[in-house]
Amino acid sequence: MALKGIAVFLDRDGTINEEVGLVYRACQLRLLPRAPEAIRLLNDRGIRVIVTTNQSVVARGLCTEQDIEKIHDGLKEKLHEKGAYVDAIWYCPHHENGEVEEYRKNCSHRKPNIGMLKEAVIQFNLDLPRCYVIGDQSVDVKMGRNAGCGTILVKTGYGGRDE
Repeated sequence: MALKGIAVFLDRDGTINEEVGLVYRACQLRLLPRAPEAIRLLNDRGIRVIVTTNQSVVARGLCTEQDIEKIHDGLKEKLHEKGAYVDAIWYCPHHENGEVEEYRKNCSHRKPNIGMLKEAVIQFNLDLPRCYVIGDQSVDVKMGRNAGCGTILVKTGYGGRDE
């Protein structure tokens, strides 16, 4: 049973899976060694786990949203094999400098904006000041701060070296 109003928002690339550049195929996704264990600990404590990820690969024309869904299905399967799960995955396929016109825009869901978190609040009745955002880049921390969440910058992936 989930703890009422609490969630941990996890970035995907560099936080759950290895940072390998732009992930646009499911075969590129490799879990970080202890990520499933950490997610399972949250699961066991009744804390919702929600992935929030910028996926400009769609706007760049490297893959489609259907490809992103396949990648996320693969992520869920890999976590399930390790006894862990995520409650939801939200992603933003947009980028203001995208190659694909329909995805070329400044979006309220693109980190560090908080659109994805607002969606989660509605779906899961969350209290953002009781939630945490965990990621490997400054945009993750900024999104959390913009929403009034606690934040944790992990040393995997970019480890905050992006700024």
